[in-house]
Amino acid sequence: MTVLHSTPPSAAAQHPLARLVEELEALLEDTSHGNAWTLTPGQLEDLLPRLTRAKARLVEVELRVLREADRQAVGDAVGASNTPAWWAHATGQPIPAARAAAHLAAALDDGHETTRAALAAGRVQVEQAKAILTAVGELPAELLGPVLVADAEAHLVGLADLDGETRLDPKAVQVAGRKILEVLAPEVAEAHEQRLLEAEERQAAASAYLHLRSDGHGSMHGKFKIPELAGAILAKHLNAIAAPRHQHALPANSSPETDRTEPTGAAKVARPLRLGAAFVEYLETRETATDGSPKAGGIAATVVVTMTLEQLLGGLVGSATGGSEKAAVLDTGELLPAGTARRLACEAGIIPAVLGSRSQPLDLGRKTRFHTEPQRIAVMLRDRGCAATGCDWPPGMCHTHHKTPWSKGGHTTVEDAILLCPRHHTLAHDTRYQLKTDKHGKVTFSRRT
Repeated sequence: MTVLHSTPPSAAAQHPLARLVEELEALLEDTSHGNAWTLTPGQLEDLLPRLTRAKARLVEVELRVLREADRQAVGDAVGASNTPAWWAHATGQPIPAARAAAHLAAALDDGHETTRAALAAGRVQVEQAKAILTAVGELPAELLGPVLVADAEAHLVGLADLDGETRLDPKAVQVAGRKILEVLAPEVAEAHEQRLLEAEERQAAASAYLHLRSDGHGSMHGKFKIPELAGAILAKHLNAIAAPRHQHALPANSSPETDRTEPTGAAKVARPLRLGAAFVEYLETRETATDGSPKAGGIAATVVVTMTLEQLLGGLVGSATGGSEKAAVLDTGELLPAGTARRLACEAGIIPAVLGSRSQPLDLGRKTRFHTEPQRIAVMLRDRGCAATGCDWPPGMCHTHHKTPWSKGGHTTVEDAILLCPRHHTLAHDTRYQLKTDKHGKVTFSRRT
């Protein structure tokens, strides 16, 4: 009888992580020629989110291995300056990206087990994890203590969790991180937030710059860095000038990055080119414009600052109580020191949205029309953009839609209005689709059967 002897697997191959890589490579080889076009819409809807979760889990494994490679100074044998530099050379990726990944790996390994476990389970994505760690890192640990810091991290992970109700994206996680102290430690939240905002504002003002140079062929090149508020004002004005023609709805595969609303047969113009042309028009017509503000969505391209009545009177209230003030909020979701908001409330192009004790609008500025400008601003502040689930169109490029059609007795009120982008506004009036609004005010469309 002949006895066949197989070669025993190496010790490395028996390691779970080594097996994972070997099996994953084999599976990817098997599926490299799979045709996605043979999948049904239902299968695509199922597979794409699962692939995204799997990618997050694989990144966590990669970061875990990278962290250990850094500990063991992998790359020293070939004279690399450090592990990220060796890894970047071995894989063809940029060294800054490799360094950033090594930094993230170290952060996840340094007492952030909650975030690491969520990433390993595919419940949060890499950019969400970065936002969570950044927010936690900005907390005043000396005032909170380790228990509250850990609670803050767990709370943010819950907000970003893909299996939860909120599922905040990285930008929203960043905003929530700024507000986390109001939930866990309100007694220190306002003072800490005010210090952060004031420091950021001073740094932004001190580091603002503009470089312009002629290329010798009739054009100017340049770059600039300006405070966020000034950037928000500029962006709103340019977006208003470059906004797509709202009377044309968008096709299903369009996005704000490329203007696809030109009449049939017209050349399609990339959005950066439209913004460039808008910038030229803005500069050339600024001095002669009637009120200096281009319009979009039926309202002036105005930056809206939301504040309470106490904040508006903060100079009096603060001196009486000696306490800290809550930050005001731009309609883009960014925060602003209350003192700056009061100053801007007096200036052209800035509309203060003053709220009462129950966050009800007391004053929304000036001008009336149908829908009135204050009504549109109130809806913008509430919806923050197109209310359709999964749509990221900004408020200045959306329409104000009656939830109950005006022709069927609907009222022109803030409560009966909702922001929809041109495409979703068209669907809302398409009898082939039905519209449902969830408890959070988000809208979903489904085709009638």
